Amino acid sequence: MPRGDPSADAVHVALLRGINVGGKHRLSMKDLAAMVEAAGGRDVRTYVQSGNVVFRAGGKRASGIAAAVARAVLARLGFAAPVLVRTAAELRAVARGNPFLRAGADPEALHVLFLAHRPPKARVAALDPKRSPPDEFAVRGREIYLRLWNGVARTKLGNAYFDAQLGTTTTMRNWRTVLALLAMTEAP
Repeated sequence: MPRGDPSADAVHVALLRGINVGGKHRLSMKDLAAMVEAAGGRDVRTYVQSGNVVFRAGGKRASGIAAAVARAVLARLGFAAPVLVRTAAELRAVARGNPFLRAGADPEALHVLFLAHRPPKARVAALDPKRSPPDEFAVRGREIYLRLWNGVARTKLGNAYFDAQLGTTTTMRNWRTVLALLAMTEAP
């Protein structure tokens, strides 16, 4: 690809669902980085032991890398781990677009659900805003911003609820992780 083509060397973030520090779905970040590299990602870096990867690839190639990593996790470890990808620009827009920050929310209460697909408007309209008081959410494109007053463990606004209601796959990150990943996309 030509050197001047920005999509030829774009920075992406892969977010795996279901990868955690302990338990049965454990995958070392070293192994995950190797999977991304084997699939064609370059300059691969991981962040914390929960399935976050920053890498470079051509725009069209990034979705193929995500699919290859999902297949590799299934083949090697025997469980399905959906892989969602955002460009650095998309992640920057997520960080700028959090409606709860403008309302003065404590960043420790903020989370983002990343969606595999943009949900239909009718399904978004059918979501129950009073499902888990005092928690709040705002759907914006392929993200759902969450303000979880009592934390992730006590909310009814989790992956299972939104997956079922919106007919898509989600993966959640706390606000600190979103900002750390954004910083990684901007680092040389």
